[in-house]
Amino acid sequence: MASTMQGPALFLAQFAGDVAPFNSLDAICKWAADLGYKGVQIPTWDARLFDLDKAATSKTYCDEVKGTATRHGLAITELSTHLQGQLVAVHPAYDDLFDGFAPAHLHGKPKARQEWAVEQLKKAAVASKHLGLNAHVSFTGALAFPYLYPWPQRPPGLVEEAFKELGKRWVPILNAFDEAGVDVGYEIHPGEDVFDGTTFEMFLAATKNHKRCAINYDPSHFLLQQLDYLSFIDIYHSHIKAYHVKDAEFNPTGKQGVYSGYSSWTERAGRFRSLGDGQVDFAGIFSKLAQYDYKGWAVLEWECCLKHPEDGAREGAPFIENHIIRVTEKAFDDFAGGSIDKAQIRRTLGLGRR
Repeated sequence: MASTMQGPALFLAQFAGDVAPFNSLDAICKWAADLGYKGVQIPTWDARLFDLDKAATSKTYCDEVKGTATRHGLAITELSTHLQGQLVAVHPAYDDLFDGFAPAHLHGKPKARQEWAVEQLKKAAVASKHLGLNAHVSFTGALAFPYLYPWPQRPPGLVEEAFKELGKRWVPILNAFDEAGVDVGYEIHPGEDVFDGTTFEMFLAATKNHKRCAINYDPSHFLLQQLDYLSFIDIYHSHIKAYHVKDAEFNPTGKQGVYSGYSSWTERAGRFRSLGDGQVDFAGIFSKLAQYDYKGWAVLEWECCLKHPEDGAREGAPFIENHIIRVTEKAFDDFAGGSIDKAQIRRTLGLGRR
C-alpha cells in the first residue's frame, strides 16, 4: 500500500539561539508546535538543544528527549551531523575556515579534528538507534572540490583518488549506521564532493554500493546549479530517505550566472529564499515523491537572504502541509469497473467469440 509522506517538520539548526524560546529543546519544540509543525530535525552539535555524548551512552536520556518532543505533539524526524560530517574530509585550503566547526582544542590539528568527526558520526548512529529513528542527515565533506572547475587542468586520476579516499573514510561510519539500522541521507550540496547525481554515483561506488548510503533531497541546491531536480527524483528516488524543503531562485543577468559566489547573498544571481518566494516547483516535487512512495518526512530548512526567519518558519508549516499529497488508496475510475472473468477478457479481445 502506498504511503503519505510525513510532515510538516522543521530543521532547528537555523533557529537555535541564546534567547527564549530558541535556547532549549523544550521551548523551541513548543514554539514549533504552536506554528503547526509535527516534527523536528535536531542538530547534534548544538548543546543548547541536544547532548550527543549523552545520547550515545544513555537510552534513558534519549527517552527524555523523545518525551520532550512528544509532550508538544512532535516527533523527532532525524538527527543532523552536517557540521561534523563536513569534517570527515577537509581539503587543507579550508582548514582554518572549518576549524570553527570543531571544539577549540582541535583547532590547527586537522588529523585529530577528523578523528573527532568520525567518532561524532558513530555516536550519532547509536543515538539515532536509541531514539528509534531510521534515517539520519549529514554532509560528505570534500577533498576534490577546490578543483571543481577544470582549469588549470587536473592531473589524471585526481578526482578518482579523492573519491577513493572519501569512500574509505565513510565506509566504517556507514557500517556503524548499518548496525544501528539507520540510513545516512547525504545533502547533495556544492562545497561537498557530492554535489549532484554524477558525484553521488561516484561516492556510492566508492562505498561499494553501501546499503546505508542515501540522499537527503534538497532542490534548492539543484536549482542554483540549473540541474533538473524533477528528473533527479525519477533517477534516484530509491535512494532518497530524507527531504529538506527549501526554496531558491536563479536570476542570471549580463553580469552574473551560476558562478556568482563573490557577490553578497542579496546580490547573487542564485539566492536561497523562503518557501513560496522562490522558483522551485514544489507541486511537481511533492507529486513525484508521492508517485514513488516516499515514506519519510518533509522538513523545512529555512535559509533566506531577505525574509526574517521567524516569518519563514510561520509561513513554512502551512506551505508544506498544503503540498503534502494524501495518497489515494483506490483508482479514480474504480466506479466504472466490474467483475471480469477470463472468458469475458477473451471476448473483449475478439478471441473465442460466441
